[in-house]
Amino acid sequence: MSTPILEMKNITKEFPGVKALNNVSFRVTEGEIHCLVGENGAGKSTLMKVLSGVYPHGTYSGDILFNGEVQKFAGISDSEKAGIAIIYQELALIPEMSVYENIFLGNEIKNGFLIDWNETIKRAAEALKKVRLNVNPAEKVLNLGVGKQQLIEIAKALSRDVKLLILDEPTAALNEDDCDNLLNLLRELKKNGVTCIMISHKLKEVIAIADSVTVLRDGQTIVTLDAKKGEVSEQVLIKHMVGREIDNIYPPREHKPSQVVALEVRHWNAYDPTLGRAILKDINMNVKKGEIVGIAGLMGSGRTELALSIFGNPDGYRLSGEVIIKGKKSEFGHPKDAISAGIAYVTEDRKGDGLILIQDVKQNITLANLKQIASRWVVDSNAEVGIANEYKTSLNIKTPNVEQKVGNLSGGNQQKVCLGKWLFVKPEILILDEPTRGIDVGAKFEIYTIMTRLVQQGMSIIMISSELPEVLGMSDRVYIVSAGKVTGELPIEEATQEKIMHMATNY
Repeated sequence: MSTPILEMKNITKEFPGVKALNNVSFRVTEGEIHCLVGENGAGKSTLMKVLSGVYPHGTYSGDILFNGEVQKFAGISDSEKAGIAIIYQELALIPEMSVYENIFLGNEIKNGFLIDWNETIKRAAEALKKVRLNVNPAEKVLNLGVGKQQLIEIAKALSRDVKLLILDEPTAALNEDDCDNLLNLLRELKKNGVTCIMISHKLKEVIAIADSVTVLRDGQTIVTLDAKKGEVSEQVLIKHMVGREIDNIYPPREHKPSQVVALEVRHWNAYDPTLGRAILKDINMNVKKGEIVGIAGLMGSGRTELALSIFGNPDGYRLSGEVIIKGKKSEFGHPKDAISAGIAYVTEDRKGDGLILIQDVKQNITLANLKQIASRWVVDSNAEVGIANEYKTSLNIKTPNVEQKVGNLSGGNQQKVCLGKWLFVKPEILILDEPTRGIDVGAKFEIYTIMTRLVQQGMSIIMISSELPEVLGMSDRVYIVSAGKVTGELPIEEATQEKIMHMATNY
């Protein structure tokens, strides 16, 4: 039997009103890539925070054994000294600082009382070489893309002589090339003796890279599977994650939208004064009543800019062209004008732009339509609770109550709160930007089911997505955007991943 580098035995962690981990046991063999999967709220990130000392010894029950010794980490610095490094989905880099300053932040190389900058730059270059990242160590982090920033985080961990590297949703915000690059790097680190734990909702990536997989559900260990024995498959993982079979993640529905055009964009152009260039060029598109229109394209192609320019132009682009709502030309100087016209926009960044994490569920759900529950500028708290509970039930938001802080919810449930906020404004046209980013397969199925119900009720949905199976599984038609232009339109019967990628890379 292989030697375990890590054993977590009978870990239980409670928060007020919630038992996040219930007697969880978890074992990782030295030199393997071990994936940790489960639905949002299953306890994956909490377990890793216990391991890394974010939740210090004494705030949980159970034992952590690392390299055969019981550990009592009082904080992250203790776990780092032991050789454990954790990289979160929200990267912990300081944008205004250089690459080399970020790599050795908190672990400065000193000559006496002063920082030895020459040695720092030299070792930073060595760390960057290990992760195959060819950038100037003096470059500011803010000038680099997300994929390169992810590699800088790994270089930072390797500079501390890491033995166990934990990555929490490392590919959630990466494009396909950056994802492949990262997975290849993890395989290389494994050859060099680094053990990895990777949390991911992308099951195809899990199957491609994992030596073993542990599934958590509702704060409990369900099963550990050995990939070498052929125990890991997408259907097996889904069954253990959600506790039931899901034969088709995309709910069946008839593709029969109305011929009534709900929204049309004609000769739409946008110029970004900050970048000093055009970002949208002569866009023509429409969405019919009861239809899901998919918007596909590579990151940076202009998909989100298109959505924001239609939704009241909050980023202040210079616009030309026409937006026509139900046959009437409309002009929106502010998102509130778009909301009044029946348009809602669910942002791709739910934590940064979609929700107020320190407020509770009820406050977030009612935020975009307070006038509906206010009298003489005073919010009716009873009405607010009633509305929030309605959406808690209809969207199946898993929370003890609507007074729970949104920041304490899982990603999937945060996304449902974000969706509930915009459904409360009673839109006729709903723009969903990356609606299932960073959420698990069970929550995805629930979001898709809600989308299906909404279009059956007559709502029109524009769905922006980087996941081509999602675009093909949920859309009635697909527009492909590349370099700010629409390079193709496909009815779903003719759309394939190959055709979409061809149109997305040719402009």
